[in-house]
Amino acid sequence: MSSASVQISGKRTTARSMTYTVLKLLLFVLLGLFTVLALFPFVWMVSSSLKLETDVFRYPIEWIPKVPHWDNYIKIWQQVPLLVYFKNTAVLSVAVTGLQVLTSSFAAYAFAKMRFRGRDVLFLCYIGTIAIPWQTYMLPQFILMRSVELYDTLMALVVLQSFTAFGVFLMRQFFLSIPNDLSEAARIDGLNEYGIWARIVLPLSKPAIATLSIFTFVATWNDYMGPLIYLRSDSVKTVQVGLRRFIQQYTSQFNLIMAASLCSIIPMVVVFLFLQKYFIEGIATTGIKG
Repeated sequence: MSSASVQISGKRTTARSMTYTVLKLLLFVLLGLFTVLALFPFVWMVSSSLKLETDVFRYPIEWIPKVPHWDNYIKIWQQVPLLVYFKNTAVLSVAVTGLQVLTSSFAAYAFAKMRFRGRDVLFLCYIGTIAIPWQTYMLPQFILMRSVELYDTLMALVVLQSFTAFGVFLMRQFFLSIPNDLSEAARIDGLNEYGIWARIVLPLSKPAIATLSIFTFVATWNDYMGPLIYLRSDSVKTVQVGLRRFIQQYTSQFNLIMAASLCSIIPMVVVFLFLQKYFIEGIATTGIKG
């Protein structure tokens, strides 16, 4: 190869490298802009929660208040029984999350690791229920809960949300990635199906469990329509219904509304940060097999 060819090849390589560097830099800048846009409402909410009512919409925006009013976070607990709402929501979210993980993993194990007639057809029919709008069976569910005397109790929401087709689908897709040889070896050693599920499959499914737990906890914590329909007494209302009541009573006090809203999202952030490692791994691995 002549020296001229080597020089031309070197220039092309340098040009590609520069183009790649420029594109990578532009991508980072674009991602940075999207990050700023995504964090803007959250930062404004934090800033507004530390201001006086008259300073919330003042322009230009004072992002860091000169005199932070931390007493706003004390006032919100005195205006409405937020502590009761938080306790009810925490109990409901933890109970529903635990039951959904339990029932979904049970069903997913059967659909992924056990062989029986009509398994795939039954699975498709069950997953097909995801496409049915909740509004179509909302009224029959309400009549059912009232007939069994669970209306105005947290147990009504726990019972209705303990099973989910999405959770079964999510867990099944992950279970399919676990080699069947492990289950077969355990059967040969005399372990029954419950033992295989508890001692082999579940310990290997931490990413899928974390993913389902985050989705379920966040959905239950943010649920508004369910508690609004089934819960009437203040003693059993959840935080989302409580926030709506708070907004109705203190329409113009946006500093207090922002403080209450910020408190309501803290548990979800904590849960996500605690399970973040397994959540990312679960998103990356779930759905490898179909």
